[in-house]
Amino acid sequence: MKVAILQFPGSNCDWDAEHAVQDVLGIPANRVWHKSPLPAETEAVIVPGGFSFGDYLRCGAIARFSPIMKDLRLFAEKGGAVLGICNGFQILCEAGLLPGALIRNDCLEFRCVNQKLKVEDSNEHFSSDTIGSELTIPIAHGEGNYRLEQDALAKLESNNQVLLRYIGNPNGSINDIAGIRNEVGNVYGMMPHPERAVEKFHPSQDGLPVLEAFLGPIRSSSPIELSES
Repeated sequence: MKVAILQFPGSNCDWDAEHAVQDVLGIPANRVWHKSPLPAETEAVIVPGGFSFGDYLRCGAIARFSPIMKDLRLFAEKGGAVLGICNGFQILCEAGLLPGALIRNDCLEFRCVNQKLKVEDSNEHFSSDTIGSELTIPIAHGEGNYRLEQDALAKLESNNQVLLRYIGNPNGSINDIAGIRNEVGNVYGMMPHPERAVEKFHPSQDGLPVLEAFLGPIRSSSPIELSES
């Protein structure tokens, strides 16, 4: 199994994600520049945190036009596993791979804290039984206020697409939502940083079961063929 970790101008959590996946979980991972094609051996993709293109427009709005995004969309459409973290979550929403949008925190402050979270029972891999009912994972964002129209929100909730909720909402996110998945269940997005909670010297190691919930089901899978033919 190989994990591709996308790099955009301004990514700053790509090395952290590579360390968490490769050095801690023991799964081969490679950083892939946004102008490069997605490697043929890719079996999962992580879109890491940071400030892609300096967040000069909206967070993720420019990154969604990067050349690699065509491959990422095709990879996701073919059932490939994708995880967007923080800015990566914003990019996936801007690209239409996840519903909703992330806007300015209601406090108008950049929030960088160790955040308590509640795990939602989204599927058999992402549930309180496999991950734990509560987690403490760092957040670091200025635009993590998740928004979604009411009809779409009701659908998201009824389909059990919410992964995580904040305990003590730090940013005004609707329904305390901290992470979601798409309807099919192969694309995940979350504002908290699980890659920053994997070592004994980190605030917690609660990021490990989150990453395992994403990567565990595909440890023995095969690469996605990206040919459109």
